[in-house]
Amino acid sequence: MRIGIDVGGTNTDAALIGDDGQILATVKSPTTQDVTGGVAAALDGLGATEVSAVMIGTTHFVNALVEAARLEPVAAVRLGLPATAALPPLVDWPERLRAVVDGATYLCHGGHEYDGTPISELDPDELRRVAADIRRRGLRSVAISSVFSPVSTDFEVRAAEILAAELGPDVHLSVSSEIGRVGLLARENATIVNAALSRLAVRTVEAFGQALRVAGIGAPLFLSQNDGTLMDVAFARRYPVLTFASGPTNSMRGAAYLSGLSDCAVVDIGGTTTDVGILAGGFPREAAGEALVGEVRTNFRIPDVLSIGVGGGSIIAPDGTAGPRSVGYRLTEQALVFGGSTLTATDLAVAAGRAAVGDPARVSAVSYAEALKDIEARVAEAVDRMRTSSAPLPVVLVGGGSILIDTLPGFADVRRPDHFEVANAVGAAIAQVGGEVDRVFSGPREAVLREAKDEATTRAERAGARADSVQIVDVEELPLAYLPGDATRIRVKAVGDLDLEKINA
Repeated sequence: MRIGIDVGGTNTDAALIGDDGQILATVKSPTTQDVTGGVAAALDGLGATEVSAVMIGTTHFVNALVEAARLEPVAAVRLGLPATAALPPLVDWPERLRAVVDGATYLCHGGHEYDGTPISELDPDELRRVAADIRRRGLRSVAISSVFSPVSTDFEVRAAEILAAELGPDVHLSVSSEIGRVGLLARENATIVNAALSRLAVRTVEAFGQALRVAGIGAPLFLSQNDGTLMDVAFARRYPVLTFASGPTNSMRGAAYLSGLSDCAVVDIGGTTTDVGILAGGFPREAAGEALVGEVRTNFRIPDVLSIGVGGGSIIAPDGTAGPRSVGYRLTEQALVFGGSTLTATDLAVAAGRAAVGDPARVSAVSYAEALKDIEARVAEAVDRMRTSSAPLPVVLVGGGSILIDTLPGFADVRRPDHFEVANAVGAAIAQVGGEVDRVFSGPREAVLREAKDEATTRAERAGARADSVQIVDVEELPLAYLPGDATRIRVKAVGDLDLEKINA
């Protein structure tokens, strides 16, 4: 058996799944301020201790960035002089975040041109002087970025070795070629964010582990990644930024599992927002190019999700429109059906007979038809914006707030599967292990494709996938005509089932 947990802004959901894939138990408990309290309550509600693995999806790290809280000041080291000096690190960050994260910035020699030619040679003495200043300032997190490091990682690797030797094991190093894609500023931003979260990642992973120990569970712990795959605790400590979109991703993966559909639109309606995404081959469609995360421009892999301010806790305005303001986790205190004085979207659903929660008598006189029709129209518009063709598209509704929706204008196939309210926890429990390659290869097409696929497969197996289950699920090729040697940027993603026997051996 395995347990999947998803820590949301309103509720912490948990699901217990047997070795045959059957859902044995589900639990919803309020999310607590310290996060781990809600996890402990969910585990206690499931009452299972003899499990093979526990998978957790959390918004803890992205919330820290959004709130500009619990972040570590970072030393940002960029390799690129004499180029790139016009736009220093953190140049496009909002001031409230920069004030918290900006420990110091250093522009050093190094970096490459687009064809792999060095801009300038790395200067080890320069990096040692940087290390001395970092030590003097007492900074414990370092973000290293280099111009075109996805083309050549050599300078970043060497710089990391020099700084690690000078600063010692207690300083966390984040390297941009391991986190982001081509595009210096966005990749550098993602690396700085990762470094800023380093200490929080260690504390959070330890707290999750403690919650498992208190519940009497000795099984290995994994965290959900943005792409729907898993990372072990050691990986999570190094790359917390890769968990940012695990909530919507878990919901979409859970929707695919519960509905049996691998290609569809998924509408996940929570207490505050509705997230709309597209599944292709059972995995979320990834956002192309850059994405804003907490007002910071980044380019690491993240699902393509459209969010609108409609949820079960949305406050209904006098003109009948829902949101974007929400009562959030205070729904059971403030909604009319629970004895409160605020008209919410959940009250409308109860009045319409779409939900059986609270006291229906308290909303018997509420006019609901037009407001619910408006909610359905707004959600339908969001789904329509996400589709890429006019072909019929099934829509799967998940999340506790999906009780608001009965039909969607323009979509004939709308489904709400069993256990829809905990699809996010189910998605975490069934998550697989992945390996991804995204870099520039040179040589004959067939040879470099084979090399990229083999490398992605090996990475998946090293991450804990069972060798006989690994499959290539996504391949992207981008020929680079301006580079010599038949250069092609290739991205390959491989996934496989978690080898529970090996990790529990």
